[in-house]
Amino acid sequence: MRLVVAGASGTLGTHVVQAVRAAGHEPVSISRQEGIDLLSGSGLSEALRGASAVIDASATSSTSTKASIGFFTTVTRNLLAAERAAGVGHHVAISIIGAARVNANYYAGKAAQEAMLEAEPGGWSLLRTTQFHEFARQLVDHGRLGPVQMVPRMRSQPISAAEVAAKLVAIATGQPRGALPALAGPQEENMADLVRSYLAATAHRRPVIEVPLPGAWGRGMRDGSLLPPAGTRCGRQTFAAWLAGQTL
Repeated sequence: MRLVVAGASGTLGTHVVQAVRAAGHEPVSISRQEGIDLLSGSGLSEALRGASAVIDASATSSTSTKASIGFFTTVTRNLLAAERAAGVGHHVAISIIGAARVNANYYAGKAAQEAMLEAEPGGWSLLRTTQFHEFARQLVDHGRLGPVQMVPRMRSQPISAAEVAAKLVAIATGQPRGALPALAGPQEENMADLVRSYLAATAHRRPVIEVPLPGAWGRGMRDGSLLPPAGTRCGRQTFAAWLAGQTL
């Protein structure tokens, strides 16, 4: 099968491309590196020609509510339109468990993306997961303030992006199923503890300071809104196992 991967150069997208190949299918990468712009729609028609399904692994680095909503709704709209024109019958998307409950900042964009798909009559599948193990590394990259490391106070149950990628490919090779049962990591973690572990593994000993972020965004991180409900399916790889396997 020819599977198009939107956001192919991102954290999840790189794993999805690998998973497509591992499953014996042909990946088609969509990113600006390939000269395809998800926000303008430039190059989408050519990329989708002959595709069986599209896996949308795109993401934005912005945490602004307005920017996040704008990004995810524009990308989803452009992909769905291009898929219809190219005769692609299966759109596979990923969202975050609890995004609709928090519905602020980055999560507002994912909530808007979910709402757009749910308004479609069919032809789509949606998998909600928890944050990836790589999220701790992203916080390290962006949260340093002088000699200390700032981390939002956050409860999480992180999951392997590689496991999620394999699941998305399995979904894409089947029929559209709408909203699917969610998928979470194997155990709840405190994000500050994960960042401390990552810093220690990279020989950085700077102090980690937990910061309660304001508003609905920060409240959702702290109060468990982003945790999976009881009975949610869980992946296998723990954060510790993921960290042990990284080349740092």
